[in-house]
Amino acid sequence: MTATADEAAFAGLAERHRRELHVHCYRMLASFDEAEDAVQETMLRAWRSRHSFDGSSLLRAWLYRIATNVCLDAIRSRSRRATVTNSRAEVPWLQPYPDALLDEAAPTAEQPDAQVVERETIELAFLAAMQVLPPRQRAALIARDVLGWPASDTATLLETSVAATNSALQRARSTMQEHLPARRAEWSAGEPTDEERALLAGFIDAHERGDAAAAVAIAARDLRITMPPYPYLYEGIEVIGPLLERAFEDGSEWRLLPTRANRMPTAASYQRLPGDTEFRAFKFDVLRIVDGRIAEITTFGPSLFPAFGLPPTLDPEGAHGSGVPGA
Repeated sequence: MTATADEAAFAGLAERHRRELHVHCYRMLASFDEAEDAVQETMLRAWRSRHSFDGSSLLRAWLYRIATNVCLDAIRSRSRRATVTNSRAEVPWLQPYPDALLDEAAPTAEQPDAQVVERETIELAFLAAMQVLPPRQRAALIARDVLGWPASDTATLLETSVAATNSALQRARSTMQEHLPARRAEWSAGEPTDEERALLAGFIDAHERGDAAAAVAIAARDLRITMPPYPYLYEGIEVIGPLLERAFEDGSEWRLLPTRANRMPTAASYQRLPGDTEFRAFKFDVLRIVDGRIAEITTFGPSLFPAFGLPPTLDPEGAHGSGVPGA
């Protein structure tokens, strides 16, 4: 085989792991865009170091090691770490991840070691809590508790001893327990439930009709709304109800499409301002549902609509309906 053929084969093998590496970097960084940059850097470093890969370890593990180091470098360079996670407002760099792309990281005949991305390891609460951890503890937790790697492989990944890896893991687990919400074991990791579909449909209907009372009726009394990257935090239906009423009185029209982000029901909103001819991409609302009510809404801007397979605008004549990836 020629050198050119060898290089092409290496590039093809590495590329098969791109999506799961992207998810790995996303867990480390909590930002879809920064994960994309990290994967690009991972592939570049792998290409430059391809001659040092002697086949003594699996290519997947070797790529994960490079990706982890890229993320550790990125975290150090930004000097950024959350100190508490009482709300998503404390993690302004947090972004959503499309379920349709998470599904690309599932095991295949070519990637049998890949794993299904389950809700408890990708939900926004998990991502936000991870940002409290020091970088190496974050990496140890992902390797051991998310990827299921043994302590020896994790130690190799982090270039440290098994004892140091286990110590970092125990500290990380303790910190995560302090910052994660209760009842996570009850979360569904598979397809959306009928209850989630119904509540998302009710949320969409209420917002398209501008019916604040209907929106309040499906929400928990202690509803919480955050809007990363902004530091806003709204708590309690008594506070949020009047805000909804005022928001629906500005003369705008709304169309919402159902989708999924981080294994959670999500609405993609399009706004048509008075005098405009089109509905324009405006925001995502990611819903956390507890006991048949919407307990939390995390709102994001429209920058990731293309990643979700969503158009930038909707024509008024065809603004209703779904057919959306992940819906």
